[in-house]
Amino acid sequence: MPVTTDRCGQPESILSAAMPDRSSRSVWSDSLIAEVSVRLPLFDDLSPDTIERLSAQGFGRGLLTASLRARLRKAEFLDLGHLAQSSPVSIARTRKFGPVRVERVRSFIFDELARWLPQARVMHTSEATRERRLDRLREMPAGRLPLDGHQITALRFGEASCADIAACSRLTLLRTGIVSSGDVDQVVATLTHLARGADPLTPRSSGKVRAAPAGGAEAGAARRAALLAEQDREWEDAAPTNTRRRG
Repeated sequence: MPVTTDRCGQPESILSAAMPDRSSRSVWSDSLIAEVSVRLPLFDDLSPDTIERLSAQGFGRGLLTASLRARLRKAEFLDLGHLAQSSPVSIARTRKFGPVRVERVRSFIFDELARWLPQARVMHTSEATRERRLDRLREMPAGRLPLDGHQITALRFGEASCADIAACSRLTLLRTGIVSSGDVDQVVATLTHLARGADPLTPRSSGKVRAAPAGGAEAGAARRAALLAEQDREWEDAAPTNTRRRG
């Protein structure tokens, strides 16, 4: 009887034994595209005008609580436009944040986009964003990845695309014994680069502010941050107590 293989090109008998324990709390349990997606911006394919419109709102009305917004500012996330261009993993590093609050941030921005862009509820769901990234990877052969020829052959990816490998889980690949954890790390890094959409603007840094002449960009950014913080406080004070969103 011929041995059947799954979408990762491995015998089903091997893969069934290699499937991870679902009690293991790791994004690795799903697929490499899940690892890739948490390293890419919350939203891609946004126009510069849309990002600027998000930025002009600061953190908007009702995003989390005042204390959590303050934590975002302390982590040097400037506004909704900045958050939209930031990755889930970078936002989750903010103190008191994690996957649940990152998803809340994404949902808040998604609702804002849907108010202005009729196509947003179709184009910018998590599923549609993931599918666009996979579409980019489908156009590229698996040979673009940092694996040598015998690994590609042994994994039965000779005729596959980068998307085929992205659909596999890390643990499934590791338990074949064909690739090491370091190999998979390099594959994820390359997939992240290949799956990324075009940046509409020069990426903002959530780390150090770029050097600027005294009284120039740094002073302007500080004044703008103070104004947005004051705007947030005014909106928080004006909102009825029973309608304020909790963190």
